[in-house]
Amino acid sequence: MTHGALAYSEVMPRLWNETIEAHRREVREAILDTTAALVAEHGLRSVTMSQIAEETGIGRATLYKYFAGVEAILFAWHERQITSHLEYLAEVRDRAGDAGERLEAVLEAYAFISHETHGHHDTELVAFLHRDEQVAGAQQQLRAMIRSLVAEGAETGEFRDDVASDELASYCLHALAAARGSESKAAVRRLVTVTLAGLRRRA
Repeated sequence: MTHGALAYSEVMPRLWNETIEAHRREVREAILDTTAALVAEHGLRSVTMSQIAEETGIGRATLYKYFAGVEAILFAWHERQITSHLEYLAEVRDRAGDAGERLEAVLEAYAFISHETHGHHDTELVAFLHRDEQVAGAQQQLRAMIRSLVAEGAETGEFRDDVASDELASYCLHALAAARGSESKAAVRRLVTVTLAGLRRRA
């Protein structure tokens, strides 16, 4: 075997493996998207693995190689959503200026996420997904992000320091939970403004 042939044989398996992995990721993403769309259209209890396989264009046996059932798919979809939202909030935070601007950007982005996702999900699905352990972990990460910005703002004199930053972070999350029932984006923005007002240092 020549040196060129040896190099070729070393490259091909790696390329082949990368192609297979890429295909598996694409199939997995398609399964998640299809399941979410079916649940949104037909309801949580009406969707079956057979429907998902048919809509995705794969065999049931292949589908079961990826997920054990519909609930497992929905939890994986929810995990992807949570990860995406946390990454987006971190990006929003890092694009803003001082602590106050960063906190306002994060709170507004979070409020809009809550508003939009609540409007697209039925009550049964929301209740089901909140059984997911990922929710608690995401809330802890979000609380830590807000707590850090509140503490930084308190040090610079922008936010009040007579209440612990952890308590103020809880206040923000509870206040912005109202965004889920807001009727418009303008109402969400007003809610964020009122929430921030509660953090400001009093003259």
